[in-house]
Parts: sequence; structure tokens; C-alpha cells
Amino acid sequence: MAQENLSTITELVLVGFSNHPQVEIPLFFLFSGVYLVNLFGNTAIITLVVIDYCLQTPMYFFLCHLAFLNIFYTTAVVPKLLFNLLALKKVISYELCLAQTYISLLMGAAECIVLAIMALDRYVAICYPLRYLLIMNWSVCVQLAVGAWTISFFASVVPLYFTILPLCSPYIVDHIFCEVPVLLRMFCADTSLQETLMVIGASGTLLLPFLLITLSSLRILVAVMRMHSAEGRKKAFSVCSSHLTVVTIYYGTGMFTYMRPKSLYSAEGDKLISLFYAVINPALNPLIYSLRNKEVNGALKRVLERLSVSQRQMITILRCQ
Repeated sequence: MAQENLSTITELVLVGFSNHPQVEIPLFFLFSGVYLVNLFGNTAIITLVVIDYCLQTPMYFFLCHLAFLNIFYTTAVVPKLLFNLLALKKVISYELCLAQTYISLLMGAAECIVLAIMALDRYVAICYPLRYLLIMNWSVCVQLAVGAWTISFFASVVPLYFTILPLCSPYIVDHIFCEVPVLLRMFCADTSLQETLMVIGASGTLLLPFLLITLSSLRILVAVMRMHSAEGRKKAFSVCSSHLTVVTIYYGTGMFTYMRPKSLYSAEGDKLISLFYAVINPALNPLIYSLRNKEVNGALKRVLERLSVSQRQMITILRCQ
């Protein structure tokens, strides 16, 4: 394979689903619908938390961070995926490929840490309800959020920036978007260092948060079983089951992708796995967190009622004029 300087590469072939042309049009409409659900659902959560005072709590503060990174992650990936499903020439510029790689790495790491913080928040709320607002005050929440983004950046983007290698021709990305495991197969030199750093980074941003979530979930389960109130147990189980559903889907696919040796990669299988954590899961998150959540549903009703009242007042004013 020929080695070429990074600055001379202008575009790469992005294979996507071009090996199955008969499904490209149906997939375009499917992924378009999923992307719109993602944008609407996550934007709605952020909007509700901002305008409804009852949702301005630590739990929904971190849920806003999760919604934001879901929007940002998929927006870096899905529009180009949709464009290439319809395009005859399936290519991606080198700059966009690199941007997708950095963004997917940063947002993936941030989501892992934010999910762990949300589990910690639920642990404090259920196990120490009387001290919850004292422990999870706004200063602590902001520090946790800033820490999550800072750790994610230095654990993902910085190592990649300093260890990225030249690519070898042919410049074919046999995936649905650019991410680190895919680029490892395209580097010209030995990638042992990059693979080791990826496993170390994944251990810090995937495995450790997952262990924290597991331990906090076990402590929550014990605390819930000791509750005398059936309504309290039901509410606690509802919140925790929603969170564990998201964690299981995201961490399962993420650890499979980033914590296995390069020799076990499978192009077609990896495309399906990446679809789960980069396209489908971000659209499911707002549905999982809101459908059975009385607080979110109540906030939505209050906002719709206010809009309805404002609309009636506006109509009355216009009639009077």
C-alpha cells in the first residue's frame, strides 16, 4: 500500500451501504425519520427543562447535557450518511472524516461519563433523600459537568491528535462514518500504540463509568427494596430502569467496538453496531426518559396549556382591534 502525506488527501470513498444498493432508498427514509425523532425529542427535552421551573433539578440538568451531545453526535454523522445513500459518488472529504472521528470520540466519551454522573445523581437522590439538595447543589453539578467534558476531551481527542498516522491507499472507508477503529485499519505504520491507547481510553471512559453505574444500581436496588412506600418503590424503579436501559444499549455496543483487538473487526457487523450507538440510541434516549416520566409529561402539559392560553389571548386581542 502506498503512503501519502495527510495534507495531500482530499477525499475518501465512504462505502456505507453501497454494497446493498437495493436497501439504500428505504434506509434513507428510515434514518431520516430516526434523525428527526432525535432532533425533536432531544430539543424538546432541553426546551422543557429551560422553560419549566419544576424540571430545573440536577437530574434534568445532566439530561440536558445528554440531549445536547446526542444532537451534536448525530448531526456530525447522519446528514452525510443520508446524502451518500442518495449520491452516486460515495465520498467524504478528508477534513469531514477527521472531524467525524474527533467528534464521535469526544461525544462517545462524554456520554459515558454523563451517564455515570446521572447514575450517581439517582443514587444520592434515592439513598440520601434528605441530604440530596445539599450534596447535589448547583455548584457541584456545574463542576461535575465541566469535569465530564474536560476529562472526555483529554482522554479522547488529545491522544488521537498526537498519535494520528498517515493513511495508506486505497482510501476506502468501509463503514457508515469515520471513527477510530475504522481509521486504525487504514494507517500505514504499526498501530500497536494507537490500539493500546484506545483500550486505555476506553477503560477510563467506558469500563470505569460502567462499574460505577453497576455499583450504584446495586446500592439503589437494596435501598428501594427497603422502602415501605409502594409508590416510592414504583417511582424509583421507573427512573432506574429507564437509565439502565440506555446504559445497557450504549455501553454494550461501545465496549464491543472500542475494547476488542483489531483482528476481530467485521466491516458489515460493525456498521450495524455503529448504527445503534450513533444513530438509533440518541433517538431512543428522549423516548426512554420521557414516556414513563410523570415530571416530563406534566411539564409538557403545563407548557402546552400556557401556549394555548397565550394563543387565545392573542386571538382575543386581534378581534378587539
